Amino acid sequence: MMGYGYDGGGGWMWVFGGLMMLGVLVLIGLAVWAIIAATTNRGPTTAATSPADVGGRTRTRQVLDERYARGEIDSEEYTERLHTLGL
Repeated sequence: MMGYGYDGGGGWMWVFGGLMMLGVLVLIGLAVWAIIAATTNRGPTTAATSPADVGGRTRTRQVLDERYARGEIDSEEYTERLHTLGL
């Protein structure tokens, strides 16, 4: 067609179209990755596994074991507290 100054777009139209499609696919991939990363549970963070926290957990378990051994708490309360504390 005359008067549009278009000449069918040549090769550049394919290049820009391909780049645009690639950009959209990258954005969709990043969005999916962000959703998966936000919803999965990766376990405790590095702050939770510091030596102070690990020592605190073992000390908590030790105190609970000692109270159970002395008869201050019964088996049901012992298991309930273990479950509550996540030990």
